[in-house]
Amino acid sequence: MKEAMKNGIKLYRKGSYADALIQFLEHPAGEVSTNLELAYFIGLCYARLERYEDALVYLEQVVTADTDLARVYQCRILLALVYSLTGRTRLASFELQKTIEAGYESPQVYCSLGYVAYENGSSEEAITWYEKALSLDESNATALNGLGFVLADTGADYTRALTMCKKALDADPDNHAYLDSVGWVYHKLGFEQESLTFTQRALKKSPNNLIIQKHLKEIQSVGGFNT
Repeated sequence: MKEAMKNGIKLYRKGSYADALIQFLEHPAGEVSTNLELAYFIGLCYARLERYEDALVYLEQVVTADTDLARVYQCRILLALVYSLTGRTRLASFELQKTIEAGYESPQVYCSLGYVAYENGSSEEAITWYEKALSLDESNATALNGLGFVLADTGADYTRALTMCKKALDADPDNHAYLDSVGWVYHKLGFEQESLTFTQRALKKSPNNLIIQKHLKEIQSVGGFNT
């Protein structure tokens, strides 16, 4: 079983989440309930595969019983993301606030709070959290992209939005979310050709992404491009 665990971790780190999950699930059910490292990786795999309800079972187990604080904090952040994606925004905020109360402040936590706030319709709160993340790390690409997107989507500051989203993209040129954000800012500015170019690149990187598909459809409609 130790070999299956090692193989599973290797596969997970290579991005082969489905194959990694098969390795982890070879362990007996009783071992999964007592081996928190195993539960942790199973939860991560399910989250990566977007099987969120399954992921919650294992991540909640780690948060409740694990004594490895770093792993607990990471699981709380991931739990918050899963809660947000499944419409449980109040639970998402709870997990993140518990992390901060425990003294674990990081750009990742504040970015997650920004994401949850925006998904919950609180744009001003989202901006505050992203600004807080940037106060800890001014070059954090996730915070730059998140803040830029919110500023553009709400019409708060298009110029600053474009600057921030481009900085994020410079840090990670192949990131589909960053490509989409730059495209969306250009769309908001009325530069539809530039918007189309970046959004098509984003969709090529992540063809099944519903948000990018929606953005592209709107850009094509407004710009009069052939679909």
